[in-house]
Amino acid sequence: MSIGTSSTAPRVSHSSRRDNATILIRIHARNEKSLQKIIDAHVHLSESRDDALIRFAKMNGLRYTMDELLNTMRRYGITRGLLLSPPLKGDAILPNEKIIALCKESDGLLSPVLTVEPASKEVKAAIKLAEQNRKEIKAFKIRLGYINASAESPVFRVLYDYAESENLPVLFHTGDTAFSTGDLVRSHPLTLDKLANKRERLTIILCHFGNPWFDDVAELIYKHPNVYADISGLIAPSDAYADKFMEWLARKISEAVYYAGGAEKVIFGTDYPVTTHKEALELVSRLEIEESDKEKILWRNAERVFRL
Repeated sequence: MSIGTSSTAPRVSHSSRRDNATILIRIHARNEKSLQKIIDAHVHLSESRDDALIRFAKMNGLRYTMDELLNTMRRYGITRGLLLSPPLKGDAILPNEKIIALCKESDGLLSPVLTVEPASKEVKAAIKLAEQNRKEIKAFKIRLGYINASAESPVFRVLYDYAESENLPVLFHTGDTAFSTGDLVRSHPLTLDKLANKRERLTIILCHFGNPWFDDVAELIYKHPNVYADISGLIAPSDAYADKFMEWLARKISEAVYYAGGAEKVIFGTDYPVTTHKEALELVSRLEIEESDKEKILWRNAERVFRL
């Protein structure tokens, strides 16, 4: 699912979910030490009353606070998380400076991702922040579908140059938009194909696996050595066809892994508070792939790509 507030959000009931994910992953963790580590590459938090994701938190029964997030991460064995700006009411975003400040309060569990809006001033400000916080910043994020720009807009050229020079990935929102006014033409994952062709040194990460265009994302991660996809935010609170929808998601992601010949390009993320940790981990447990590939999804790929 896409990040924001959604009237067309993917559907899975949090109230009916079992603890399968926790049980399965902890069983594997006891048997294979490497599975004790999980990295969540897509997290939101603001502690602002204007946060547009608060309604998702309420629907999921979450308090959506730093204490809750850190305690939940520890409970599920999540050792690191990447924090992204959530949308605020009025189509604004939480300032990147606040994201950096929140990460400093996380006991080392969270690292910042800078969201970059399509204006020269914003691009320069993001690069300056990255320069000032070189050891902390792990990536940039562009909100395709929510902004009046495409991935190839000239305004982002300087950002891509900098990201390439510093080996910093760029995350792109792809797929379903949370607002009915979102631009699906610009958020379609295939819009990243030309950019990946032109920028082979730029690490591109497609957020939300381009939902519902999973097959297109499977082709992109197969075709391009520099393109990855995260599985964050695919499940939002709803009761309609909850279990069937979870099965469908697991099948589509598993098929993408088959097509790509492995899970080296797939990264775990929750999109907290849109998707709960319990549901996100259950989705991984339902994938019909090798345990070694689940391990890659849960932490190995993120550790390598984000240099954690």
